[in-house]
Amino acid sequence: MDFLTLLWAYILVFVLSAIPFFEAYAVIPLALIAGLSTVPSIVIGLAGNLLTVLLLVLFIEQIKAWRKKRKGVEQEQQQSKRHKRAQKLWQRYGLPGLAVIGPLFVGSHLTAFMCVTLGGSKQKTVYWVLGSISLWSIVFSVLAYYGIDLLGNQENGFIRGFFE
Repeated sequence: MDFLTLLWAYILVFVLSAIPFFEAYAVIPLALIAGLSTVPSIVIGLAGNLLTVLLLVLFIEQIKAWRKKRKGVEQEQQQSKRHKRAQKLWQRYGLPGLAVIGPLFVGSHLTAFMCVTLGGSKQKTVYWVLGSISLWSIVFSVLAYYGIDLLGNQENGFIRGFFE
């Protein structure tokens, strides 16, 4: 791969990791399958996901006000199924449980939002959610890395043909 194509691929990893519901733990294994280097893919993917979660937690009050204004007071009182599930997790396992389990089901951004909304402090939410994102990203990256190695496709990435 030439430099510009490689740079574009890593920018794509960063941007896709930053988008809610794509998440770093899904994008990083895809980057590895595509034939990108392991360590840069993990670092860049984590940076994209962690940056947007940090921004979400920093500006949580403005986001809550925007949602309340957009939805109205009566709809705010009606809770969604996701919110009820998150409340059950919160009551049973607390902040650590929701932060670790949540990203697998609803994404890290919504998990961070729910953690702060349900009563977690911003600082503890950041620690737990960032730790959870890192944990799941590394677990799925290791699985993808060794899965690629078992198939013998490490040298010529699965999706590399689309970039050449």
